[in-house]
Amino acid sequence: MRYYDYIIAEIRLRSDIDIAAAGIRGFKPFEVEYDSEATIDCSFTANEELSRDEFVIERHLSDFYAAETQAECQLWKTTTGYLYAVKRRDNEREMLYHIDLATHHIVGNSVCHDTLDISQMRFAMWVMFGVVLSEKQAIAIHSSTIEKRGRCILFLGESGTGKSTHTRLWRENIEDAHLLNDDSPIIRFKDGEARVYGSPWSGKTPCYRNLSYPIAGFCRLSQAPHNAIRKLPTIAAIGALLPSCPPAFAHDDYLQDLICSTLGEILRRVPTYHLECLPNKEAAELSYSTILGNE
Repeated sequence: MRYYDYIIAEIRLRSDIDIAAAGIRGFKPFEVEYDSEATIDCSFTANEELSRDEFVIERHLSDFYAAETQAECQLWKTTTGYLYAVKRRDNEREMLYHIDLATHHIVGNSVCHDTLDISQMRFAMWVMFGVVLSEKQAIAIHSSTIEKRGRCILFLGESGTGKSTHTRLWRENIEDAHLLNDDSPIIRFKDGEARVYGSPWSGKTPCYRNLSYPIAGFCRLSQAPHNAIRKLPTIAAIGALLPSCPPAFAHDDYLQDLICSTLGEILRRVPTYHLECLPNKEAAELSYSTILGNE
């Protein structure tokens, strides 16, 4: 699997399981033929028996509930990397995944059981892959991302604030506006430029595009009885973006420092706005004219 234009991930499941056929939606657009000579930045093997006893735990980082998987999740720092566990409330089986920071090799036991839980595997791959991204000045950021004529705007906000609604209004009312990703695109600072990449994780909207574009701006949304937009200073911009970065990583100094460093580089070059808005055409036109200047 090739992700974006800068990282190759090798994914190996049981020999009788095909990624696309298994229902891991979104991965097919990123698939490439296997190249034994390619440099592998990240490898994922999900066919091993694992137990917590195999790893030396340094500290517990986070407990959280993942709505996507309807499961309880935990994250620990080990002496060699990070250990992630996920278990549904109606299932006694615990799925474990570990990433080694030295090799970026991820192992998991999710397909050792009789039933392959696709949603758990997808989310675990997102968590583990996010660790790899953080070391490459990249972040999986919770947003709905619109592209227009080769530039992208990322709309941020808590669940239910209208991110998907706002980008739908763009597509309905602004010519040549296209959705890049509706949940978790990847932003990266590379070669002095801030770019956003499509990803295999797009929430409830099946939008999986193996494309990347320069970032024109970020815009945090909040519901209001009016439409008003303002540009944020850099400190406020960091505060606007941090809540949309992987929340479990905020409990680890190493990962959080990497994320803050990457955000700092990006926000020196890309403006951030706050849009108070109604779910209407005028709100989309306001963010469009302000950020892209009706280009």
